[in-house]
Amino acid sequence: MNRKNATEAYVTQGNVASVRTIKPLIADLCSTDGTVRVRARKSLVNIGHAAVRPLVKALASKQEWARWEAAKTLAQIGDPSATQALIGALQDKMFDVRWLAAEGLIHIGEKAIKPLLEAVIQQPDSLWIREGTHHILHELPENTLKETLKPVLNALEDVEPSLEVAIAAKAALDVIK
Repeated sequence: MNRKNATEAYVTQGNVASVRTIKPLIADLCSTDGTVRVRARKSLVNIGHAAVRPLVKALASKQEWARWEAAKTLAQIGDPSATQALIGALQDKMFDVRWLAAEGLIHIGEKAIKPLLEAVIQQPDSLWIREGTHHILHELPENTLKETLKPVLNALEDVEPSLEVAIAAKAALDVIK
């Protein structure tokens, strides 16, 4: 059975994921063929949690397509165990990877907020962390944290926000903990 048929069989039959299943799908994320990449991504999304750790490794790849596909796949899976890797990807040199990482953190939701605020506190001068955090906080669905996070969002909208953002993030983190 060729890889295409194996992938389709996995998707349609819902087989249990294994390293032998996941490893070739991760490799396919680097393919120059967009159809192969999409098929692999869909299969990895269907696998879910078992694919997160290999996808986190792919997110650190030097190959741009692999990072993009890994970020998109992790965003679609929305597993909280990918939170730290997605926060790290907010600093990727590719805008699209940063955007997809932010989308993944939005999908993860409230479980991503504490680590995100900690990243803002630790790296207040990182423009990309601030931009990603702004997008994430702006797009979070209405919930009990929205009011607590409003000062952080306001500080992120300031022209020179690094110190103010860190202070607002620390205050929000103190309330959330």
